[in-house]
Amino acid sequence: MRFFPYFASMKIIVQLSSLLLLFLSGCISSDKKADATPEDDLDAARNFIRAALDGDYAKARTFLLADSMNTEYMNLSERKFNQTMTPEVKTGYKKASINIHEVKNINDSTSVISYSNSYFKKDTQHLKVVKLNNKWLVDFKYYFETKKDSLP
Repeated sequence: MRFFPYFASMKIIVQLSSLLLLFLSGCISSDKKADATPEDDLDAARNFIRAALDGDYAKARTFLLADSMNTEYMNLSERKFNQTMTPEVKTGYKKASINIHEVKNINDSTSVISYSNSYFKKDTQHLKVVKLNNKWLVDFKYYFETKKDSLP
């Protein structure tokens, strides 16, 4: 009988440890889902836009179609974000919501997403998203081809 309190306390510790492990595994799986490969054209566009609004250009580049023009435009956008925007403007973009206005499917591997954000640039902007090697990627130069007078 002397060992009964010891076993009862061990049972409680095991139960609490199991609950903690379950909670932590839920957190880890939700983080993995946020970084997962986009499921479709809209998902790729939303992930890219969100990363750019947040100033997370390393993450935005993971959704970018790799070519020299896209890389240059991304570098230019990142420099503008880091060097010319005030902390208040950056915070405004980070808090902004994304408003999707239209998803235009050009064919089975190309779409144009029309969107705006709720902060500074409330005008509609356009991103081309292409499927390459079974992965949806943003062709960022299309943004500049349709908006030659501005940067994101």
